[in-house]
Amino acid sequence: MFKLEEQAIELTSEHATQAEPLKTVKVRNCNVTLLGTAHVSKASADKVQELIATGKYDAVAVELCPSRHKVIVNPDAMAKMDLFQVIKNGQASMVAASLALGAFQQRMAEQFNIEPGAEMRVAIKDAQAAKLPVLLIDREIGTTLKRIYHNVPWWKRFTLFAGLIESVISKEKFSAAEIEKLKEGDVLESSFAQFAENEKDLFRPLISERDEYMSARLIKECEENNYQHILAVIGAGHLNGMVQQLETQSITNPDERIAQLDTIPAPSQWLKFIPWIIVVLILAGFAIGFTRSPEMGTAMVVDWIVINGGLSALGAAIAFAHPLSILTAFLAAPLTSLNPTIGAGMVVAAVEAYLRKPKVSDFNRLRTDTTTLKGWWNNQVTRILLIFILSTLGSAIGTYVAGFRIFEQLTNS
Repeated sequence: MFKLEEQAIELTSEHATQAEPLKTVKVRNCNVTLLGTAHVSKASADKVQELIATGKYDAVAVELCPSRHKVIVNPDAMAKMDLFQVIKNGQASMVAASLALGAFQQRMAEQFNIEPGAEMRVAIKDAQAAKLPVLLIDREIGTTLKRIYHNVPWWKRFTLFAGLIESVISKEKFSAAEIEKLKEGDVLESSFAQFAENEKDLFRPLISERDEYMSARLIKECEENNYQHILAVIGAGHLNGMVQQLETQSITNPDERIAQLDTIPAPSQWLKFIPWIIVVLILAGFAIGFTRSPEMGTAMVVDWIVINGGLSALGAAIAFAHPLSILTAFLAAPLTSLNPTIGAGMVVAAVEAYLRKPKVSDFNRLRTDTTTLKGWWNNQVTRILLIFILSTLGSAIGTYVAGFRIFEQLTNS
């Protein structure tokens, strides 16, 4: 059912002379040609253009999800983002991570003097010009990031976040060794490469799952449509994995496999109860304190407000929040920490967004501002995201510090 044909086409680029990986697989009654692209090479964009111009294909598949495709075809879409809705839906961290990944891509593009996602832009543009359908076969970036988050042990998540931020704001140029790695992957893999090497808990959702997902999408297209020959433009790092999936017929039910890979793993049941257990312990501490003496109970409440509210306000201040937003953090954190259904960061960021509404120019500058640490603070959109993250982090730290302080008072009295 599956027949593999291999071709090697010699190309030259500004940085290297190498074979552009191109493999054709027979899937059902449809040929699927997989073009492995080097995202730092203009030669890849040229090869995409050359292949589409042959007229051999009746559909073009690209390694993009709907949200990444939207950014490419409609750069102004970000300016229409409802930031308040993003915060309300708890998507601020995911948006911040997506912006960080985009910043990495922009920094990479500036060093090599290429347009970010050039080969994907060419594939979309030329396919539309040739009146060919464009198939988006990659998994949503938000789903991939969430599956990475859930696949990494909780004690590694801070390292993961810090490593991502460091990788996108670093001013260091890419070394020769890093350039070779960049030629084999895509922007997601490249962004995590510096701190995810040999990490199995990252490899699965970041690479092998996406190999399966894109293969399943291609099989689904071949089964449901009368395509004769599909050109699939993917990162070279996915080529071998996808060829193996298609050649071995390992995906027998593409719809079922896509649904499985789109599912966000549910958190451990015991983790759901931790915030409520902490609330019960804090309230119990207050009650015991007041039964021993009104002075002790009052002192505990004051410590709770000052420590929790103070650290949340400090986080907002570090992000250069409006004075009223900082005051909101101080007042809201002690209360929201006793209600796990709402976070201090959500309240503070909403107040900041109301007091300092982002301008259209802030959205338009996101791609460039996010490439520098200073830009994250100067752009009102990213500053609101930072206020959300840092005030939330401050409140979380304050909860534990104040909790231990209350416990210490009880044991020493």
